[in-house]
Amino acid sequence: MDGVQIFTTPILDGIKIKEYKGIVIVRNVRAINIVRDFFTSFRDIFGGRSRSFQEVMRAMQDDVIAEAKEEARKLGANAIVAFMLDYDNIGSKGKSLLMASAKGTAVVIE
Repeated sequence: MDGVQIFTTPILDGIKIKEYKGIVIVRNVRAINIVRDFFTSFRDIFGGRSRSFQEVMRAMQDDVIAEAKEEARKLGANAIVAFMLDYDNIGSKGKSLLMASAKGTAVVIE
């Protein structure tokens, strides 16, 4: 274990929160290339899963979780509670950007 635990709930049954250290907010934005967009448009028409987008999202998830844990460590915390991870598509003028954002409260637990 790497020292920082992540919980999606704000209250931990049977675990005492000794100290609240602060809010952790992490964002990760990636450009989606034109080839991936092109093949995804076919998936939209004919159906099916876009494995390339799933791979990008999985990598973003891993990066965001690692960054959140590092931010919590910097605050002196050993856990994050009420952790939420969300994705948004932000794009304009033919450019696609995918954003993963996460937030939670860094705490010290027993």
